[in-house]
Amino acid sequence: MKQIRLITLAFAAILFGINANAQQKPALGWKDVSKWRFIKPGSSTLSPDGQWMAYATGPVEGDQEVVIRKTGDTTTHRYPCGATANWLAFSDDSKFIAFKVSAKDADVKAAKKTKKTLYDKMLIVNLSNNTKTEFDRVSNFGFSGKLAGWIAIQFAPLETASKEKDAPKGTDLLLYNVSTKKSYNVGNVNGFSFNKAGNLLAYSVDANDHNGNGVYIHNMLTGTTSAIDNDKAVYKSINWNEPGTAFALLKSNKNDSYKDEIYSVIGVNKVQEIVPEVVIYNGLTDKSFPTGYGVSGDRNPYWSDDFSALFFGTRQIEKSDKDSTAASKKVVAAKDSSAKKLAALAKAKKDDIEKPDMIIWNWQDRRLQSQQQVQETSDKAYSYLSEYRVAGNKFIQLADSDMRSAEVAPKQLYAIGIDNAKYELMGNLDGQQYADVYAIELSTGVKKLLFTKYYENNNQGFTLSPNGKLACYYQDGNFYSINLETGEKHDLTQKIKSSFIDDLDDHNVTKPSTNCLGWSADSKYVLIKDNYDLWRIDADGRSVAPLTGNWKNKKLEIRNRFRIYRDEKGVDLKKPQFFSVLDRSTKRNGIGLLEGDKIRLLFLDDYLYGDVIKGINSNVYAYSKESHTQSPEMFVSAATDLSGAKQVTVNTPDQNKYAWSSGVKLFNYVSTAGDTLQAALLLPANYMPGKAYPTITYIYERLTDGLNTYSMPDYSRTGFNPSIYTSNGYAVLMPDIKYKLNDPGMSAVACVVPAVQTAIGTGIVDAKRVAIHGHSWGGYQTSFLITQTNIFKAAAAGAPLTDMISMYSLIYGNAGITNQSI
Repeated sequence: MKQIRLITLAFAAILFGINANAQQKPALGWKDVSKWRFIKPGSSTLSPDGQWMAYATGPVEGDQEVVIRKTGDTTTHRYPCGATANWLAFSDDSKFIAFKVSAKDADVKAAKKTKKTLYDKMLIVNLSNNTKTEFDRVSNFGFSGKLAGWIAIQFAPLETASKEKDAPKGTDLLLYNVSTKKSYNVGNVNGFSFNKAGNLLAYSVDANDHNGNGVYIHNMLTGTTSAIDNDKAVYKSINWNEPGTAFALLKSNKNDSYKDEIYSVIGVNKVQEIVPEVVIYNGLTDKSFPTGYGVSGDRNPYWSDDFSALFFGTRQIEKSDKDSTAASKKVVAAKDSSAKKLAALAKAKKDDIEKPDMIIWNWQDRRLQSQQQVQETSDKAYSYLSEYRVAGNKFIQLADSDMRSAEVAPKQLYAIGIDNAKYELMGNLDGQQYADVYAIELSTGVKKLLFTKYYENNNQGFTLSPNGKLACYYQDGNFYSINLETGEKHDLTQKIKSSFIDDLDDHNVTKPSTNCLGWSADSKYVLIKDNYDLWRIDADGRSVAPLTGNWKNKKLEIRNRFRIYRDEKGVDLKKPQFFSVLDRSTKRNGIGLLEGDKIRLLFLDDYLYGDVIKGINSNVYAYSKESHTQSPEMFVSAATDLSGAKQVTVNTPDQNKYAWSSGVKLFNYVSTAGDTLQAALLLPANYMPGKAYPTITYIYERLTDGLNTYSMPDYSRTGFNPSIYTSNGYAVLMPDIKYKLNDPGMSAVACVVPAVQTAIGTGIVDAKRVAIHGHSWGGYQTSFLITQTNIFKAAAAGAPLTDMISMYSLIYGNAGITNQSI
């Protein structure tokens, strides 16, 4: 076989003889990427009234800016925001927007050398007249919910503040009226949160010597402040209930009997009354509380909807060494203690610290010792979900070292407990995950076994109904419902003449599932998709309604539902619901709208649609739209069917300066195993029909669903970026691979080689200049492929798995795990 040279694709331009100078526009190079300007993913924000869109944009490296654009016309405001684009927040009445401004990129680089502390600023922009108010040294802020008149601004501690572990964390909190510009200061605040209505602000104080430490409620309408609890303690994690009538939080006290701080959970109820109800619990004097445990400081506590219980985490805590403490006190107290004695004591302590640890490996351990070592800190901090029943003064442990996972259902009547203790060891060896599943009655803590050795690999889990009494789950090819009160089960999909086994999933999973898209808001129906269609099914499975009208014949597939309603509880079928749609045969994308009992396809074309959002207080909708050659842009429409949408963003303004891909082609091919598959062929810049081009083949499982995805130039950790290659005159081939269990290498050969041959047959790919690139799993396949075929002239295998035998028991240093389960 002809020798294959394993080279870095950065040198492929020399090898393949690409002449970038012959192109009409310059090719995009790696040095150009740092200056590439684009909208930061996830930054686009629609104002509650839908009249404004704000987003952050800027280069890959360098200073960013915030763009505020009116959706009804071209009015645009721009504000520099430093080297880091931060969260953008509109006031509930849509009159103001606030965001942080970080230090400039040059200042950040200089500060790294001098170790100078840099602070963020914050801007509040009045959208009616584009005037700004600026505050320095801001660490956090928040608008006052529906009240909309106020903003709370917390300032960062000064550089001169003590860095000691026990130093107070409180700083100034400014309550600022955005309309009148009146303000007043609250000192030593270390945490704050408005309720949903915005009329109440809960905050905690952490001051020098713990003077005045406590939790307080400030009434934003009357200006009065009430102390809820005071103690020489630290308070944190304020968590309001949704109606804004109660909240829970944590406080920590030092206790000489323990190495760790002792946390208590505090529940504050009936906050509108002159004297709210306050519940404080830490479990130390409760005989039912597990020995050696305390309330966790790493899990936010919360009230049940009916205020009957507080939910929080528990974790292991260590007792202090009293003998060592007493000895130290005696040494310090002794008037005749000499420096020599103190030095000897210090040396003894040092010798004790430097004693080597013994690590015992046990073949019965469920996790490797290496994994236990890496996860030691997280294991010690791991919190187990627990509850405190207020009326009966009763503690209930919901999760423990065996049943580590417990998910509380809505309405807090039941929880689903997952116990994989008996199966974890084998799961780490063969990758098949099983667990025993329990329904936990939260009022009593009684656990009822629902399933023994439930198969978890499908990652479908248990989808809980809004009323908290039902769950949808998947098992052995079908979806079921189960009543958590009675244990009654119903087969939901048996009447449907369709398969609910994912026909494109070829991982090491038995009968992989399609998806449950959730329960209706009234808990009467479940929305479940097969490989194409979406079904509305009664909770008992008696009635079934197709919402898509046999889309399978059209090869149209419902992909997912866009969640556009804040704080939704289930799918409200009386409100507009939007779904992502894919044409499997053409890879066209679209959006469907559920109207009554049917989903209407609003559009389907050669674009990719996503990020559907809605104005919180309006019927204005926004969505993103992109293609292989068009970067993602946001469009806004005031119509439920998204008609008349206007583009309100300007992304990648530098693209027109460079040579760019001429488009993308999708073609079918047949693998040597006889399977009909698809491949995407990205055309080079300045493509000319009839001319053959050097081609990079990139592989990783199935890739053609991303046919219309824009490839943003960046510094990829894999070293692969399609836009860099196509700009430089390469074609890029991305074929789908179908795997045969336990034969992944030859599966890749059976799919990739015919894909390359078919691509060559199009006349676009130069048969003498084809390379292959893969990373991680793709790296393994790349390494394997070049031992089986001479079709590639060059190859790049990033982080490849090259020997399945040795890789089986290789231990990853950063995780302590092996590849055995893979």
